[in-house]
Amino acid sequence: MTRTSTEPGPTEDAAPTAPETPPRGALDAYFKISARGSTLGNEIRGGLTTFMAMAYIVLLNPIILSGADVTGAKLGHAQLTTATALAAAVTTILMGVVGNVPLAVAAGLSVSGAISALVAPHTTWAQAMGLCVIYGLLIVLLVVSGLREKIMNGIPLPLKHAITIGIGLFVAIIGFHKAGFVHTGGPTPLSLGPSGELRGWPVLIFALTLLTVFVLLARNVRGAILIGIAAGTAVALVVNEAAGLTAEDWGGSAPSWPGSPVSAPDFGLFGHVDLFGAFGSHGLGAISASVAVFTLVLAGFFDAMATIIGVGTEAGLADAKGRMPGLSKALFVDGAGGAIGGLSGASGQTVFVESATGVGDGARTGLASTVTGGVFALMLFFSPVAAVVPVQVASAALVVIGSMMMSQARHIDWSDRETAIPAFLTCVLMPFTYSITAGVAAGVVSYTVIKAGTGKWREPGPLMWILTGVFVVYFALVPIKSWLGVH
Repeated sequence: MTRTSTEPGPTEDAAPTAPETPPRGALDAYFKISARGSTLGNEIRGGLTTFMAMAYIVLLNPIILSGADVTGAKLGHAQLTTATALAAAVTTILMGVVGNVPLAVAAGLSVSGAISALVAPHTTWAQAMGLCVIYGLLIVLLVVSGLREKIMNGIPLPLKHAITIGIGLFVAIIGFHKAGFVHTGGPTPLSLGPSGELRGWPVLIFALTLLTVFVLLARNVRGAILIGIAAGTAVALVVNEAAGLTAEDWGGSAPSWPGSPVSAPDFGLFGHVDLFGAFGSHGLGAISASVAVFTLVLAGFFDAMATIIGVGTEAGLADAKGRMPGLSKALFVDGAGGAIGGLSGASGQTVFVESATGVGDGARTGLASTVTGGVFALMLFFSPVAAVVPVQVASAALVVIGSMMMSQARHIDWSDRETAIPAFLTCVLMPFTYSITAGVAAGVVSYTVIKAGTGKWREPGPLMWILTGVFVVYFALVPIKSWLGVH
């Protein structure tokens, strides 16, 4: 087995590119569109596809953050909508212009969920957003120190491929579940529909959209995913009117053209941050707040790391050792997204796995992210339009991308148990636990333990052993919190 280098990654120019093509203008030269084998049309189409796949965040994040804080205060829905669109626009455009990678950034649902359910009930909203700013700044420090990039480059190549596969499975299960094709809460952990059978027009439209995209892909039609999303949305609009469906039938938001597509942004949450209040006696307290920040850093660090590896590999931006061009810049923007999201009032921002939909439609450069961010900026004034694409249609794109990312399985030597077992755990635990971090953690811990058990404990390298220690703490966080008296 070939050992994986743990040295820092190459410079931006060392990444694999298509055969050298002369730039076709300043835009092409800056984003290296031709050099990466892409076109202006591919980047614009990919950026639009990514936005359509993740537009739901403008609707969903305000719902997640709609609860009351310790004082009983609630954040305004219009303010949350503006904050969500603003933070996504700023961070995604920065990712495109600075990082030059086709990765979109928006409010992380895991972060928003943790802030809403675990932090805000014991703090004010300003203090909760202050924790987001702190965890974002801590990740930025890890990037500036070079540690985050060294960790990413220090992960063995088979595990990087496994991370890509695992994210593909994770994306697919998200799509199936959001569409109502796969159901939870029945007599079995998962089932086909709510009781072993599919029900309703929305799930049928999901299936039709999915099959349409698969057929277009099989016929090598350019823009297959975007065409499928547009066609599925059109069918959904017609069916919704003809069948008289309700928002409940669609799982919360029915596809219909808004009476007025224009809405005025409300920036009331911007800057509403209490940076260290959560550490005081009127917040969580020093220990509990520190544990909360550690949890947010861990989730933000490794969720984004795994997504960047997975989407970057799918986009063909990684070299033979799984290292990406301009990685440190992308990691810096992702870390800054935590602070930007907290400052905006939208909670911490993170790279979205839905970025893979744009990659599947041809995106290879940061121009696609700039397009996605630009559309999020438009949503500041046209947020009602985001509700037109039903979640069932967007979910079909996620399943398609999941199928594409499975192709990385061919790069893993499944006959070598020393790497196959950690790769297997990485792949399956992401969808089974609904956590990217859990999959990465299981892969890292099992890899180092197996190497040690076979007498090759030096082979993983110091960084992998450090990661193992961190992930052991991650898995044992509940008893550790109990020991520290944190509830």
